[in-house]
Amino acid sequence: MSRTFLYCRVSTSTQFTENQVQEVKAAGFDVQSSRVIEETISGSIAATERPGFQKLLERMENGDVLIVTKLDRLGRNAMDVRQTVENLAAMGIRVHCLALGGVDLTSAAGKMTMQVLGAVAEFERDLLIERTQQGLIRAKAEGKKLGRPEATNTTAVVQRLKAQDKTQAQTASELGLGIATVKRHWNKA
Repeated sequence: MSRTFLYCRVSTSTQFTENQVQEVKAAGFDVQSSRVIEETISGSIAATERPGFQKLLERMENGDVLIVTKLDRLGRNAMDVRQTVENLAAMGIRVHCLALGGVDLTSAAGKMTMQVLGAVAEFERDLLIERTQQGLIRAKAEGKKLGRPEATNTTAVVQRLKAQDKTQAQTASELGLGIATVKRHWNKA
C-alpha cells in the first residue's frame, strides 16, 4: 500500500508552510502529519543537499507518493527539478504537483510536461543571456566603463596603515573593510 508524503519548503524564516499544507488538504489529499516534511531553506540549494529533503528520502519507499504544491518547491531551476523527479522515479516514487493539475510527474504525461517546462526554462535563460550580451555591447559602444568601479582612495589608506606596521586584520577592522579588500590593496604600490 502506497503512502503519501508532502514536501513543503519556504525560503526565509518570515514565510510559513501552512498555506502549502492547506492547499494539499483542499485538493483532497489526506497526508498524515508525520509524513509532512517542512523546511526553511533556499530553493537554490539542490534538493538532495537539503536536510529536510534528505530526511524525506530516507523515509520514502518504492510505491510511495510525494506531493508538492509547485515545482519550485523542489528546486529553483528546471535542471535541478528534473533531476530530482528522475531520481525519485528511479526509486519507484511518484511525484504529484498541484500547480500542474496534480499530474504525476513520473507518468508519460508528467514527463512530457517536465520536458516542455524544461525547454521553456532553457529558452528563457537563453533570452536573458542574449539580452545581457546586447546590453553590454550597447554600453561599450556608448563608451561606458564596465565592471567594478575603481577604489579611489583605498589603496593609499591601506598602504598608510601598512607603513604604520598594522596587520591586514587590524587594517580591515580600522577601515571597516573586508579582509579580501585589504589583501587586494596590500601589495599595490
